[in-house]
Amino acid sequence: MNKHWITALLLACLSSLAIAAGGGGGGGGGGGEMEKQQASDPDYVAGEQAAKQENWPQTVAKMQAVLARDPKNADAWNYLGYAQRHLGDMDASFKSYGMALQINPKHRGAHEYVGEAYLKVGRLDKAEEHLKALDKLCFFPCEEYSELKEKIADYRHEHGEAAK
Repeated sequence: MNKHWITALLLACLSSLAIAAGGGGGGGGGGGEMEKQQASDPDYVAGEQAAKQENWPQTVAKMQAVLARDPKNADAWNYLGYAQRHLGDMDASFKSYGMALQINPKHRGAHEYVGEAYLKVGRLDKAEEHLKALDKLCFFPCEEYSELKEKIADYRHEHGEAAK
């Protein structure tokens, strides 16, 4: 085979893998129908906006309203945990991230954020477990993996921990 055929074949294979892997960036990790449903939920939209504005009590209230109607919404659980972590309620935060990951074990945003929560309470070992999970979930390095890896490196630097 000549170089052009090999290149074309390789590109076709990579394109197929990218399509099969799907999307789902950011904290959501959902996609398709779920994103449309959430975009039409005024509480979810308001909660997401409150998180962007770092209005953590409002984020908690809106995501709890979403979860009262849709307790299987992993994205809402993830946002709830994110807000609770920023409010310093670590026990509630870990429970919320746990629910997100129970519903969707491949939720990249929840793996990233719970890893960051573990760093906040000094559990580097647990943060690294979630980094390993992200490494398996991301075919190519993804934003969630890169962010958590950077936070772990910062934590190690600040605490004088040697890299593994």
